[in-house]
Amino acid sequence: MTDRRGVVAKRAENLSAGVPYVRGWNRARQSAGGLADQLVVLGLDSDFPGLVADVNAFGDGIVQLGTVRPEAAELLARLIAAGLAAESSDMTTKAPRLSPREAPAA
Repeated sequence: MTDRRGVVAKRAENLSAGVPYVRGWNRARQSAGGLADQLVVLGLDSDFPGLVADVNAFGDGIVQLGTVRPEAAELLARLIAAGLAAESSDMTTKAPRLSPREAPAA
């Protein structure tokens, strides 16, 4: 079974000619490295020992988080939610203020 992005496609253990595996793997490596850097900053690097870059059969880069404890997954989900909330709040406060004359009529 494969989702629309091909992430669930089987790993590329047997390479096919003409598929740009290196490009996908390199992108996954950069993304995994960025995530690993943030996990180190948060002190969570030891909670994600299986974090690796990989590539699927179609040459799409994928990042595997590996097996993690439920608490680590929950903490990661809370951190993502907090980041999204902060980003949303930041965008709201940076929205241009309309003067009373420019404000839309109710």
